[in-house]
Amino acid sequence: MKKIFHRILSTLFLANFCMTIFTCTYAQEQYIYSFGSKTKKEKNEININDAIRYDSQSGFGFDFGTEKNIFLKNNCLISDKPFYFSFKLSEGAYKITVRYVSQKNSFTSTIRAESRRNYLNQYVVHSTGMPEQTFVVQVKDAKISATETIKLKERERHKLDWDDKLTLEFQGQNFIESIRVESVKGITSIFLAGNSTVVNQEEEPWASWGQMIPAYFDDQVVVVNQAESGLSLGSFLSAHRFHKILTDAQPGDYLFVEFGHNDQKEKGEHAGAFLSYSDRLRLFVREFRKKGGTPIIVTSTARRAFDDDGNVINTLGDFPEAARMVANELNVPVIDLNLMTTQFYQALGVEGSKKALVHYAAGTFPNQPEPLADNTHFNTYGAHEIALMVLQGIEKSKLPLAKHIQNFDGYDPIHPNDWRKWNWPPSMITGATKPDGN
Repeated sequence: MKKIFHRILSTLFLANFCMTIFTCTYAQEQYIYSFGSKTKKEKNEININDAIRYDSQSGFGFDFGTEKNIFLKNNCLISDKPFYFSFKLSEGAYKITVRYVSQKNSFTSTIRAESRRNYLNQYVVHSTGMPEQTFVVQVKDAKISATETIKLKERERHKLDWDDKLTLEFQGQNFIESIRVESVKGITSIFLAGNSTVVNQEEEPWASWGQMIPAYFDDQVVVVNQAESGLSLGSFLSAHRFHKILTDAQPGDYLFVEFGHNDQKEKGEHAGAFLSYSDRLRLFVREFRKKGGTPIIVTSTARRAFDDDGNVINTLGDFPEAARMVANELNVPVIDLNLMTTQFYQALGVEGSKKALVHYAAGTFPNQPEPLADNTHFNTYGAHEIALMVLQGIEKSKLPLAKHIQNFDGYDPIHPNDWRKWNWPPSMITGATKPDGN
């Protein structure tokens, strides 16, 4: 009997010990990448004292040939040119903490992630203290299960959003001591379902509100943008993107749904704003609610179109009204981007509104031999203004998510911000090909 008791006790001790080891490993899934010469290191710290290029075997390093744009001195990475730093990571949410080294004079830093997701734009690091900035990034993977994946478009397959690593882009001046990367579990997700006005546009000068809005949320939530150019509600479903969202969604998560531009082009007996479009919106709402989440319907951004009297024309037919109708019918919060962007264009005027979209003379960007004149897709100024509209809609709807909004003082589309004061250091990745959809 005594031997049996000791065996039971030993088994319990071993089980408890294994659980303790597992818990500690789970909690300490983090790495610190420190720069320059350093004698003392923390646990899981990797000291980088050479401008090493990224490769998949080491799993970290400077990317896209930008190692030549930095140099390392003492305990600091120093650069006044754009550079990329990548980490090999699996799918999930990661808390990123960038620790700066203060200088005698203040300096300005910008940080983006993956396909130009905005996290820190023109952040001023002052001459006192050792400031840190923390944000949460989602590393995406097209895999849904062992037998199913998202049907990516060919144009997506080489995007930073869909590779097997996390890439950070740094702009401006940077004096960085370390970058901490920490896996976070159980965090609230903000899923985005939409088209080219929502997707993370990888190439300058194109942009969307979906890639601008992450900078305005604290580190208790993460934006998971599953939008893609050229999609309608129907093609979003058939590409298994909504299935991916439902597979990953947890109670308390949010889903923002903005479609209409491409749904408008669908043909068939049941096609139309109050038919297939409305039915699919109801499906999105119903299925996401089953997961314990909160769906939000977003009406489509207006196209830039004016009549001879200088008034904005509605080019989306009944689709904005159908979205409002479904939202009212199902008691779903609605963010009326169609109304707000109409007011926005009207306030800017016929010529001024071009400053919010991709209207550029030939040669403005590298490899752009022809002029660009796009009245659907936004530049970074326009995309940022629309992100502010979405934030205003979140607060107006009194969603619990509003408590996670930071650095936002409200927005009125009738009185937009001056485009002349917008400052966005352009990324190195540019393109003159218009995104899918219109």
